[in-house]
Amino acid sequence: MKARKLTDNEISLLKQLIADKTKTKRETQRAQAVLLINRERGMEEIGEMTGYERSQVFELRKNFLQTGVESLADKRQGKPKELLTKKQRDEIIETVKGKTPQDFGYAADYWTTGFLGKWIEEKYAVKYKSKISLYLVFKKATFTYHKPGRVYDKHDAAVVEQWKRETKPRLKQYWHEENTVILCEDEMILTTETTMQKVWLPEGEFPKITCTTGGRKRRSVYGFLNMKTGQEHAFKTEYQNMYQTREILQAMRKLYPTQKIVLLWDNAGWHKGSVTQEYIKQDGSIVEIPFPTYAPEENPQEHVWKQGRTQVTHNRYIEDIDVATDELVKYFNETRFPYSLLGFQANPIS
Repeated sequence: MKARKLTDNEISLLKQLIADKTKTKRETQRAQAVLLINRERGMEEIGEMTGYERSQVFELRKNFLQTGVESLADKRQGKPKELLTKKQRDEIIETVKGKTPQDFGYAADYWTTGFLGKWIEEKYAVKYKSKISLYLVFKKATFTYHKPGRVYDKHDAAVVEQWKRETKPRLKQYWHEENTVILCEDEMILTTETTMQKVWLPEGEFPKITCTTGGRKRRSVYGFLNMKTGQEHAFKTEYQNMYQTREILQAMRKLYPTQKIVLLWDNAGWHKGSVTQEYIKQDGSIVEIPFPTYAPEENPQEHVWKQGRTQVTHNRYIEDIDVATDELVKYFNETRFPYSLLGFQANPIS
């Protein structure tokens, strides 16, 4: 059963605890974790901000709902026993800052909690039971958590930076225009091929996901993220072409009948096709801002796709492509996505 949302009084109590300077760092982080999960923030973000794993966050929320802020108080008294000396901790931090796992024979270019924990165990004969201590090492080394992303071989960082410098002033102007809507657009393809994502299970259990064995079926989804509100507009289609794109733009115009539309999208052929461009010209109130080529990471709509796949279609056997696509579109259209674009962002979920 889905846990209930926090009441205004409970949220107020958590905020008071966070603002209380007499509380310990751990107590503050526990309160932050409960508040962030109530705001439906992603687990990666919560982990980065508080150091807690998924199971720990849900346990904190359950305890808080049952017994209140007392459940977030420190239970241990006095200073905990140190597993490493200060000199050893300093050595570890300097190692993380100055070397990579490859320097110690591991086949990796970047540090992870797994590689760090293994190296500490081998060198100092200390094995941490929780990743929190490892998170603190990275924090003291001024490292932040990142999930590696794709970089296209034709990606030009200089072009992207120039685009940012040129686009940000324009975006600032449009952001403050009351009757102007700023939309980031992209398309995705959903197929009946099963996609996998890592999951957490009790030790000794192994997941098995049914996969497609027949021919793949596919559907397209057009998505428009309203940057000022965080509202998503998603449409299921059979194809991606300039005729279909024109129909989708006509549907968007019905949603925003009198507003100027600032449309940020990539340089796909169906965006630049004659039919699409003719409609934009006839409309007269659509301003196009193309994203730089080979830089999908600049488009917030990419994050919407990722969140939708994680919540709806990953680790799932898709038997009926239309049912699955309809569920995905429903999730997009009923969920708020306050992602940012060049520093501009809708108000966070409260």
